[in-house]
Amino acid sequence: MGASQDRKSATAKNPRTGRRARHSLSRESILEAAETVAVRDGFEGLTFQALGRELDAHPTSIYRHFRDKDELVLELVDSLRARSYGGRLQATDSWRDDLRTQARHIHEHYLRYPQFALQMAARTTRRPAEFSNVEFALDAFVRAGLPPEEAATCMRVFGNVIRSLASMESGLQALDAETLHGDALAWQVEYRGLSAEEYPRIASLSDHLTDIGNPQVFDRAVEMFLDAVEVRVARLASPAP
Repeated sequence: MGASQDRKSATAKNPRTGRRARHSLSRESILEAAETVAVRDGFEGLTFQALGRELDAHPTSIYRHFRDKDELVLELVDSLRARSYGGRLQATDSWRDDLRTQARHIHEHYLRYPQFALQMAARTTRRPAEFSNVEFALDAFVRAGLPPEEAATCMRVFGNVIRSLASMESGLQALDAETLHGDALAWQVEYRGLSAEEYPRIASLSDHLTDIGNPQVFDRAVEMFLDAVEVRVARLASPAP
């Protein structure tokens, strides 16, 4: 074994404990392990003890890189977001296309991490990927013709709506296959079998009802929101006398 291999081996393990040496961890290696634990066990299972086991390191060594679990979670959320669509949001000459593209990327991102999508949606990371995401959306709403306060409010509503819908779909994907199938089947069986006298609207429209996870629902919601923005811009430009 060469000298460089000897140093690498000594850095990787502490011979007295069998664990990784104290200074061999990095933020990147911790975040990689945190993703593994979170995908497997959810944010509830993402503890420094669990990370220590995943990294074969003492849990206290993680504090050299992250102050506490919350700092780690925020860094993880932002790094996953950056990996999913960081650098892929480029403004075009169509604000509608830009927001539609952004919504699609966010939707795909949440479906990629169904185990903790709902918790991820509720956090404000105050980190680069989030800042870029907010900047992109605000710019699109301003280009749509909304005044500053309206643009900021619409950005928040838009973000909440698409993340809520994406989180709901992600929650469905996290269900076991049998439960998911049963819920989807209900819209084709139970709803179509309801009494027309007691539920006349359901009976008359039952062939058109879709299950909660139908991907067309998300796309329709985005288009409805963008239509509403155009209506609002026109209304602000031509106030009633």
